[in-house]
Amino acid sequence: VTGLPAGPFLCWALLGFVCLSGIAVEVKVPTEPLSVPVGKTAELSCSYSTSVGDNFALEWSFVQPGKPISASHPILYFTNGHLYPTGSKAERASLLQNPPTRGVATLRLTDVRPSDTGTYLCHVNNPPDFYTNGLGLINLTVLVPPSNPLCTQNGPTFVGGSTELRCYSSEGAPKPVYNWVRLGSSPTPSPGSMVQDEVSGQLILTNLSLTSSGTYRCVATNQMGSSSCELTLSVTDSSKGRVAGTLIGVLLGVLLLSVAAFCLIRFQKERKKKPKETYGGSELREDATAPGIFEQSSMKVDSSKGLLERSPSTSTVTTTKSKLPMVV
Repeated sequence: VTGLPAGPFLCWALLGFVCLSGIAVEVKVPTEPLSVPVGKTAELSCSYSTSVGDNFALEWSFVQPGKPISASHPILYFTNGHLYPTGSKAERASLLQNPPTRGVATLRLTDVRPSDTGTYLCHVNNPPDFYTNGLGLINLTVLVPPSNPLCTQNGPTFVGGSTELRCYSSEGAPKPVYNWVRLGSSPTPSPGSMVQDEVSGQLILTNLSLTSSGTYRCVATNQMGSSSCELTLSVTDSSKGRVAGTLIGVLLGVLLLSVAAFCLIRFQKERKKKPKETYGGSELREDATAPGIFEQSSMKVDSSKGLLERSPSTSTVTTTKSKLPMVV
């Protein structure tokens, strides 16, 4: 179609569809990201220009870092003259001006938390103003001081070797930087043997010596503050360690031999203390009479009769001859 006026006031009929005249909705938000300390109140500015009508609607929504705009969740919306907070932030979210019908739609969020970090969408919808999407985006960062870092050590600590010290804070926004320092009056290791990464919190110590022993402190810092942890490093001489290990092995061997000798001697003593074994009835005794040999009779003298009596235990018969005087 030719000869029709162009611009936002364009109005024509085409293929049965009617385009109503109106002006474009213009939403303005800060171009710079907003940073607010944890626990404070954030005010996310949003203004707009349009002719507010009966169909005017406003919505604030939130999307977490790294996710698309389509994944946003509503915080509050205004429609038909009423304000409706919604979602997990409903109790902390409000509008600077309510109702937001005078061109200001600033969002106020109290007691901000680390989970509030992300992108906020201010969306104004005012049919029949369809010429723009009426959308403004604001990035909010909740500032959090570094939490107490954890200091760890990994690797051998022998003379001439290398070891690694690590430092990490689980919380902190923006992400903290790390700096390792040596405490005390001991000489600081040479620059070539001490290399650190401020982003990862890693400290590498090479060519260790006995003077490398000492206490090291890691300081985590961001614009909200700093916190630290300490670690004590003990460097040992591996050659002395081998000598000590050999000596300990010898001592253990001597101890084991001593214990074995003591047990053997005690066993011998206990064996000597045992009583002799008693022979049973079926065993052969040393004083037994050999078979086929008669036992000799045991005689008893009867002092009153003057006779010799055989022991009742004998079975042989002995004839005793008495001597009588002969008569001539």
